[in-house]
Amino acid sequence: MKKKITLIFVPLFLLLFASYSFSQQSEVQPVEFKKISDRLYEIVGGRGANGGAYIGDNAVLIIDAKMDQKSVDQVIKGIEKIADNPIKYLVNTHSDGDHVTGNQYFPETVTLISHENCRKELFHPSSDGTPSEWNKPELAPFIPSLTFRDKMDVYLGSMRIELWYFGIGHTTGDTVVYFPEEKTAFLGDQIFLTRPQLIHSYKGGNSFEHVKTLVKMLDTLNAEKFCSGHSEIADREAISNHIDQMKKRQEKVKELIEKGKSLEEIKSEFEENEARLIESIYNEIKSSMG
Repeated sequence: MKKKITLIFVPLFLLLFASYSFSQQSEVQPVEFKKISDRLYEIVGGRGANGGAYIGDNAVLIIDAKMDQKSVDQVIKGIEKIADNPIKYLVNTHSDGDHVTGNQYFPETVTLISHENCRKELFHPSSDGTPSEWNKPELAPFIPSLTFRDKMDVYLGSMRIELWYFGIGHTTGDTVVYFPEEKTAFLGDQIFLTRPQLIHSYKGGNSFEHVKTLVKMLDTLNAEKFCSGHSEIADREAISNHIDQMKKRQEKVKELIEKGKSLEEIKSEFEENEARLIESIYNEIKSSMG
């Protein structure tokens, strides 16, 4: 009898422990403000991608919006602890849900800014054809009302923030938010450093244009730090290495296509987690070949 009880108890304990461990790991980390300078912070944690906050002379600018009200409330409370000024601007770096869904939980007094293509992409169906939530009339106040085409400067008193568009990449509407004094740029999802780059082909994203866009950004900006939606802060060397890795993948895919390999055969030549990127590169090359 004792032996049977022991055999039942141990698996039950392991099951409970595994369940507890999984729940601990799946818990959303609270929003945290990581200081870059006295005025500039990276916002991590919560539900949604990494973002940022800039404390100007007379107002605050937020970069990207998280995904739910709890996370946005934490962002707002965090700002109240480090600034006396109100949030005046919210910049969406692009149209992905983990960057824009939280727009609706900010006060309507906040002015939303994005690239003009990002605003258009908010209304596009998702990759599976599901209609966009942003077509609902009640969300109209939380769609960017201020857009730009190539470059726009935003002033918070004497402090200037530069919004740049360098071209198609992750999507067709990716904004780089640049802080000249800090030599720091926020890129949204234009770089993934711990996993293969994500290219939203269904939104018009393109891996070859992505490379050109990043090269243009490095040539234009004197940035030393690059903050992104899903990676640690990177330096110029990390961006250059990312560009080189993208080019090597593209060259390899092209060589395999010229050898008559099928898409599935080409995918098998890469890591499993690269499949989506490789498919995008494959389709881009095949399209260019006519």
